[in-house]
Amino acid sequence: MSTLPDPAPAADPAERGALDAYSRIVTAVAADLTPHVAALQVTGPDGRGGAGSAVVFTADGLLLTNAHVVARARTGRAVFADGTESDVDVVGADPLSDLAVVRARTGTPPPAVLGDAGTLAVGQLVVAVGNPLGLAGSVTAGVVSGLGRSLPTRDGRTARVVEDVIQTDAALNPGNSGGALADSASRVVGINTAVAGWGLGLAVPVNDTTRRIIGSLVADGRVRRAYLGLVSTPAPLPAGLAARTGRRRGLRIVDVVPGAPADRAGLKPGDLVLEAGRRPVADAQSLQRLLFADAIGRELPMTVHRLGAMVDVVTVPTELTG
Repeated sequence: MSTLPDPAPAADPAERGALDAYSRIVTAVAADLTPHVAALQVTGPDGRGGAGSAVVFTADGLLLTNAHVVARARTGRAVFADGTESDVDVVGADPLSDLAVVRARTGTPPPAVLGDAGTLAVGQLVVAVGNPLGLAGSVTAGVVSGLGRSLPTRDGRTARVVEDVIQTDAALNPGNSGGALADSASRVVGINTAVAGWGLGLAVPVNDTTRRIIGSLVADGRVRRAYLGLVSTPAPLPAGLAARTGRRRGLRIVDVVPGAPADRAGLKPGDLVLEAGRRPVADAQSLQRLLFADAIGRELPMTVHRLGAMVDVVTVPTELTG
């Protein structure tokens, strides 16, 4: 006669307490943010539609989403969890950061609170909140698994690199693109992006550089960006090099877009970038903040460590177009 297995032992009280605390945080963040996240549907001039999520970030009805969600659309519609709906106009999009701003024509729920991704640490709890295809309150949770990543993407024949993304193990689907990535205090520290299609949780950080991008989109409808064409990741300096330079980290080049300014200048995968524009480079943001309109067409000297030697190269960033 078969018998049922013995019941599993009860969870340790400390473990139960930790899981309960985790659940309370995720539940609270979901409750805080879901009202501020809309399902966004847009239609391009060719009649093709796109869909994703968007986050209200100003009291006068501006929403953040992904550039790849709006693509070349100029109008769309936002639907919120409480049933509020509004037609929206695309204010501007920046493919290099994969950020876009849309403006609601009528009232929206109040804005979410924007945080600072610069305070994040690997292993920290984050919560992704989206509104895919009108399924309000799609919530996943996980931890930050990487910071300062670069994300190579392709739009038709144009190769791009989205810099300084946050990698998490909070699962995303394409409808969550443009939704909020939040810390445990419900502050929006990133805008989720599923542009890579890798099955990774990726988000564009909210930091000083992206605030500048958002400000340009609101003011001018576009961001004039200088483009190098590097795929990179933060990396520690070898001990000897760290001792000589007094620095601990640089930016390791993982890939170079063929024909891009970095390629023409002779930069190579494996190079460890130490300086750009005579300034130390320790992460993607420290390079990205140099690549705005005033860098287009101007020489940008870079110092890299390659095969045990210091190598100086001169890049000339071009303007990102298309």
